[in-house]
Amino acid sequence: MSLTETSQTSIMKTYNRLPITAVKGEGSYLYEAAGMKYLDFTSGIATCNLGHQPKGVKNAVTDQLDLLWHCSNLYHIPKQQELAELLAEKSCLDEVFFCNSGTEANEAAIKLVRKWSNKETIVTFTKSFHGRTLGSLSATAQTNLQEGFGSMLEGFHYLPYNKFESLKRLEELKPAAVMFELVQGEGGVRPADHQWISQLVDVCQSNNILLVVDEVQTGMGRTGTLFAYEQYGFEPDIMTLAKGLGSGFPIGAMLAKETIGSAFGPGSHGSTFGGNPLASAAAVETVKQISSLLPEVNQTSTYLLNEIKNLLEKSSSIIDVRGLGLLLGIEVRNAAHYMTHLREKGVLVLTAGATVLRILPPLNVTHDEVNHFLNILTEVFQTEEEGEQE
Repeated sequence: MSLTETSQTSIMKTYNRLPITAVKGEGSYLYEAAGMKYLDFTSGIATCNLGHQPKGVKNAVTDQLDLLWHCSNLYHIPKQQELAELLAEKSCLDEVFFCNSGTEANEAAIKLVRKWSNKETIVTFTKSFHGRTLGSLSATAQTNLQEGFGSMLEGFHYLPYNKFESLKRLEELKPAAVMFELVQGEGGVRPADHQWISQLVDVCQSNNILLVVDEVQTGMGRTGTLFAYEQYGFEPDIMTLAKGLGSGFPIGAMLAKETIGSAFGPGSHGSTFGGNPLASAAAVETVKQISSLLPEVNQTSTYLLNEIKNLLEKSSSIIDVRGLGLLLGIEVRNAAHYMTHLREKGVLVLTAGATVLRILPPLNVTHDEVNHFLNILTEVFQTEEEGEQE
């Protein structure tokens, strides 16, 4: 009996798993045990940004396997140091703390804000998603995700996202920091308004409020620049990364300006596996490859977005299309319904809430693969509309 035929496994039931048993990935495709081949426009939730098993990353990890798999952060780790220097060079930030995931990176950011400022108040925004550990869950302004876990960590205030009235309230609160995503992925694929961000930055800089940008999903080329903040004309004080940083190897990072990062000293924070040699080797090659891909990402994203907008004009099923780079959302009446129909035709996408299909192709997706996706998407919507007319 296959795993898809039974729920009687020893794994806790924390996921609503789809009827797919994945056994292999290659490029833009995911293969399951029964032999089905899927065009993977989820990228492991914006993690396999170079597709499955990218050759250069695979070679880097293979080379590292022959040298060292793990050692304590009590010692200097060459690949970790190389990665830190590379991220500092590619960003506006100076120092890096390595961990294993996005939620851990955000936990580290929360701790650093409190240590540096000696204050507890942090503002986040409605429909944000910053993780599922208690601190990052407290930062996540979605009460439905917090239910059943008792009191959240104190000090968080939630303000409306993309709303100018939030800025006045921010001036009144004078928190230690604001923590935000430049595209809310889990919150419905909602890009930040440029003018709102500009005024938000002005308020924060005038009131000594730290700017903490959660780039766990938007980072690593996903939006068309290596980091999304580059498109908004400001420099964050702290930035968090994970997902696409290691091409599927577990790694997260919290970056900070040197004046902020200096608040952390020996013993302030730590991670047994953070900056592991294997994950660091994967991440170094991933950063290099993605950096060289960015012009192609922008060409692909422009074409894909324009084609979906053309479909919007013809289809009564599509309410809206939005996003940035290759992080796109298609608003419909029932996202799970369309996700299922796409999967049945060999295409994998995600949802972002009940009404948004989230489209996350690999950054190196080919033109033919994009067109195949568009053909299947068009077919699914046409079939649905024809069925409604009968």
